[in-house]
Amino acid sequence: MSHDAERHALDLAGRVVELVRRLGGPGAGAEVVVTRSELALTRFANSFIHQNVAESGVGVRLRLHADGRTAAGSGSVVTPDGLAALVERTLTAARLCPPDPAWPGLTPPASVPAVPAWDEATAFAEPDERAERVRAFVAAVGGLEAAGYCRTAYRAAAFANSAGHSAQGSAAEAAMDGIARAGAADGVARLCADRLADLDGAALGLRAAAKARAAVDPVELPPGRYEVVLEPAAVADLLHNFAVWGFNGKRFAERQSFAEPGVAQFDPAVTLVDDPLGGSGLPFDAEGTGRRALTLVDAGTTVAVAHDRRSGAQAGTGSTGHAEPGAATFGPTPGNLRLTGTGTDGVAAAGATRGAGTTVAGATAASAGGGAVGGAETPVGPVLDAETAALVAGMERGLLVSDFWYTRVLDTKSLVITGLTRNGVWLVEGGVPVRAVRDFRFTESYPRALGPGAVLGIGRRPVRQPDRVDGVWWDAPALRLAAWNFTGGASG
Repeated sequence: MSHDAERHALDLAGRVVELVRRLGGPGAGAEVVVTRSELALTRFANSFIHQNVAESGVGVRLRLHADGRTAAGSGSVVTPDGLAALVERTLTAARLCPPDPAWPGLTPPASVPAVPAWDEATAFAEPDERAERVRAFVAAVGGLEAAGYCRTAYRAAAFANSAGHSAQGSAAEAAMDGIARAGAADGVARLCADRLADLDGAALGLRAAAKARAAVDPVELPPGRYEVVLEPAAVADLLHNFAVWGFNGKRFAERQSFAEPGVAQFDPAVTLVDDPLGGSGLPFDAEGTGRRALTLVDAGTTVAVAHDRRSGAQAGTGSTGHAEPGAATFGPTPGNLRLTGTGTDGVAAAGATRGAGTTVAGATAASAGGGAVGGAETPVGPVLDAETAALVAGMERGLLVSDFWYTRVLDTKSLVITGLTRNGVWLVEGGVPVRAVRDFRFTESYPRALGPGAVLGIGRRPVRQPDRVDGVWWDAPALRLAAWNFTGGASG
């Protein structure tokens, strides 16, 4: 089915290119992306499914350059008249646009990487398959209030331009994001995967419930700089903001980014790679450039930023395969960041400072005298995996933070961000979480927080966190940092 969808998309793209040639003249250059999508979402709240939505459609995006001017248009009517109307209105828009002397030209014919494997069962999953995950999540929280979503997405796309370049590919993914609520305390579990079959609703529900139960009756601590262990959900916010504001080629060219290639801006333990084909993903960008892994930070040294053809031409480096709709305004953004530790001693070193007397951090209900749900051990306590446990065990006094939200940029150049914690914060003393803590507001420079000497440990196994948009994800491990600046508490 995917090959038929790709061939149909490629045929449509070729027809639009030919229409531009016929209606705009031989001097008009066009690039066209046609995408067939199958997007589905199952939402639940108050422990019940309240919405199931699905969208199936074909979209056409055209960018053309004629008489020194550039314009873009899009549409979803793929009849001959609909395609002709799209071309005509985009040509009209181009005539009204100012000259574009920085037009980088069209992508010449070139090979693109092979399409990563994608899962047909995920691409065309039925509503009851998503509902099964929701049912398992709700059952696993053991009577707590549950809310969240389970989604699946499939895209088959093709590219063609007036220079004779073409490409095609398909991608599918699934994601689940849920919370459990115990009184006023919430716990969260999120996961993005290439296959719906890899989303275990029960395991996610158990994790969310354990976090919620461990977060009840929080105390208030004074603001200040605390050593922290950030869990993957919080680390995903760091990666998102690094991508949008730091490793963005347009912002870099405009000197709004902190990135300085060739400078050791991060701790030597930090390596950041954008890896769009590390999961199921399309093998080309909006300009038809092949997408490949791009190392942004290598052992603490910034080595690259993401570029499309326009920003790459300005920088003299060429495109890195990060063109996307809207990049002329917002810039090319790496959307599949993976944070890894350099070497193998990050977590081991963090955990080595404590003895075996930190079993609370990795306990299960079975080892703590508890029961089981569905035959599985029921986790207890705020620390639910060995990666985080090893990092927490090394902290003499600090905070374990589950999640960040409502983060806003105060200064783009230094990437100072303010935001709030949510879904659980705990005081750690002697390597053991001892009390739940009320939420904080923070104000912190994200690059400085991961600067030289600031990273005390990185989990070895990133957990893929979903973004609001399918195809975008963050491979985020747990992360131990020397300091995080909390500027306000629950009382202000």
